[in-house]
Amino acid sequence: MGDSKRSAASYLKWPLIVTAIGLFLSGWLGWETEGTFSGIVSFLLIGGILAALEIALSFDNAIVNANKLEDMTPVWRQRFLTWGILIAVFGMRILFPLAIVAVFAWINPFEAMRLALANPEEYSRIIEGAHGSIAAFGGTFLMMVALKFFVDEDKSIDWIVGLEKNLRKCGSVRGFEIALVLAIILIICYFLPLSEQSTFLFAAICGLLVFTLVDGMGTYLDFKSNQMAQMGAKGGLGAFLYLEVLDASFSFDGVIGAFALTTNILLIAIGLGVGAMYVRSMTIMLVEKGTLQEFRYLEHGAFYSIFALSVVMFIQSLIHVPEILTGGLGVAFIGYAFISSIRHNRRET
Repeated sequence: MGDSKRSAASYLKWPLIVTAIGLFLSGWLGWETEGTFSGIVSFLLIGGILAALEIALSFDNAIVNANKLEDMTPVWRQRFLTWGILIAVFGMRILFPLAIVAVFAWINPFEAMRLALANPEEYSRIIEGAHGSIAAFGGTFLMMVALKFFVDEDKSIDWIVGLEKNLRKCGSVRGFEIALVLAIILIICYFLPLSEQSTFLFAAICGLLVFTLVDGMGTYLDFKSNQMAQMGAKGGLGAFLYLEVLDASFSFDGVIGAFALTTNILLIAIGLGVGAMYVRSMTIMLVEKGTLQEFRYLEHGAFYSIFALSVVMFIQSLIHVPEILTGGLGVAFIGYAFISSIRHNRRET
């Protein structure tokens, strides 16, 4: 699992190195784009804000990742922490926005890249036009992730006892979480303009379908790998795929929010990439130090945060929600869960 005696500061080594490289590239990009000192400062500032935005929006992602990684075999855990971060940074922070533009503008990815560099305003407009579909897909997927945690008869620890006990009881009702999510989708759809309803519904159903397929495939693949290995260890290819799709869903909000600050795709990739490195280090620290076992409600706070994020993504289909509020909700839930865990530990001792 790693050296539990390793200091917390040691986990910041690579993120700090990547930060230094990212700041240098941001400054260089500012000079190449604007040709002025104020351009350098502006790009450095936006790059820093983007990194902070990514960290704030993805801290709950790190906790969920750590929870899943604890169940994974050492080989697949290492694969996720190496290949997974490359997919997360380059796939979701660079290729994903290009793919959106390619699909919605009916152009090839190379033309989308040319558009991003030569005409960033038009590129940003296309991204904004796709926001409703992205919010519907990501909101549905993340809400299913959160409800799967709470609507579980085998769940043994409750934080907000009254609510979570009732949700556990609902675990005996087959398909309860799917019915609840579909009801919320229909309510949001009711308040949308008629011209947007079909697009929202299609994207939301796709989110539900992808969650069902990935969750089912993950369970099947892990079961088969366990059967072949004839051992109790779990968490192979299925868990890897689940975490990658989960990371993609978390990334939607950060990528879309980034376009509110800048339309420069290279600066967005640098800023969000730096933030992703900190999330990776947080994940490793949580696994190696056994923090989730020490702070028993931290995981609960993360899943409440995920549920809140999914609700915000749905609401964003109707009105604009500031990114600072989205990130603040996640930090608040996790912070309160952390404090509750400390209080519980004091009572126990």
